[in-house]
Amino acid sequence: MTTATTSTLQSINPATGNPVGSVDVTPVEHIDAAVASAREAQIAWSALSVEERADMLRPAAAAIAERADELGDLITAEMGKPQAEGRGEAGYAGSGLPGLLDSLVASLQPEHLEDGSVDTTLYYDAFGVCGVITPWNFPFLMPQQTVIPALIAGNTVVMKPSEETPLVGQAFVDVYNEFLPEGVLQIVHGDEVQGKALVQSDVQLIAFVGSRAAGQHILQAAGGGLKRVILELGGKDPMIVLDDANVEEAADFAVLNSFRNCGQVCVSTERIYVEDGIASDFEQAVLRKVAELQVGDGAEEGTTIGPMVSPQQKAMVLEQLEIAKQQGATVACGDSPMDGNYVTPTVLTGLDHSMDIMRDETFGPVACIMRVKDERQALELANDTPYGLGAAVFGSDLERASNVARQMTAGMVGINKGCGGAKGSPWVGAQQSGYGFHGGPHGHRQFTQVRIVSVPKA
Repeated sequence: MTTATTSTLQSINPATGNPVGSVDVTPVEHIDAAVASAREAQIAWSALSVEERADMLRPAAAAIAERADELGDLITAEMGKPQAEGRGEAGYAGSGLPGLLDSLVASLQPEHLEDGSVDTTLYYDAFGVCGVITPWNFPFLMPQQTVIPALIAGNTVVMKPSEETPLVGQAFVDVYNEFLPEGVLQIVHGDEVQGKALVQSDVQLIAFVGSRAAGQHILQAAGGGLKRVILELGGKDPMIVLDDANVEEAADFAVLNSFRNCGQVCVSTERIYVEDGIASDFEQAVLRKVAELQVGDGAEEGTTIGPMVSPQQKAMVLEQLEIAKQQGATVACGDSPMDGNYVTPTVLTGLDHSMDIMRDETFGPVACIMRVKDERQALELANDTPYGLGAAVFGSDLERASNVARQMTAGMVGINKGCGGAKGSPWVGAQQSGYGFHGGPHGHRQFTQVRIVSVPKA
């Protein structure tokens, strides 16, 4: 978490309350100059081939890997996730970079089209300057998944990391700038004031990962200039547990995906619909596994659930829990007071869709289990949402589970697993969870202007 003055952001460890470090806030009046500098740098940057741009960044993989523990510990100190997860995030960024660069190079090659009279070349060109606004819950990995595609496409980038994790954002930019020409990747620090100024500046593309409400404001602000926008927004991810599911495996996933990173994940499982026939067994398995979770400082050995990122985030979760209880939800476990920024992992039952907690994103360590009479009711309720990021279906009959999955309105659905796809799959939200998308060949091309050049055949 952070405390702010008009000139500095001081990062505070959410587990201990101790200062981690600080950065200077970027004055709003300096943002236009940063974008202008990026536009000037973009001329030479876009003149390089996609292979040349990718090769320039390949040494960053080793640099990140060498510093993975240091970077991971900074992630833990600044936003609270357990040390293994923080180091894992940084390590994954380093190990995944070569494949990401290879995929980008392959995806952005010109394509040749022809018919009887015309030869056409389709190019994937840069837009110009891309403003990237990144979240605090994966403060190193999410910048990599948005900034790097923008850069390899030939855009220059002005990035604003979350004000909750400015030190990780600065570390990300610093490591990549060891290998980039001046002005190609710049950073601005601040809160929504700086974010709004970046959106309103002379950028051609905006890539944002964050809440649906913030995404709506960005889309409205960008509309006047018809700027291209890529938005990965929040979710209220459902899980359907069919009556032929392996109860232990389903419960393992439910607990992992509801509570990892303290529930502060865009594809956290927030709604679980389980068929009546196995509901009691499933609930008992979930409660047994939740009891094994250990809440504490992410830097301490054995911790599986760290703190909320800030007092504000904790207060939002506790308020939602209180309203749920007032509306008739049953607390099956958890909801016990904890000091600091900690929230006890909580399981709610006795739920229905009149309750706010079944409709509003929680982004905290709360699992909501609702019994349903059959898969038709499960589908109806799972799709009763404006969101549509991830979803999961658990069942032993794969044909039946696949049929259920195809009827869900989420952009990504996993069967007996999380929602992430095979290598090359995009990370894509449906409905109000996504506007554009990223990842894989289709997502990489979202960062480009498609341009065709045609000549008549002789």
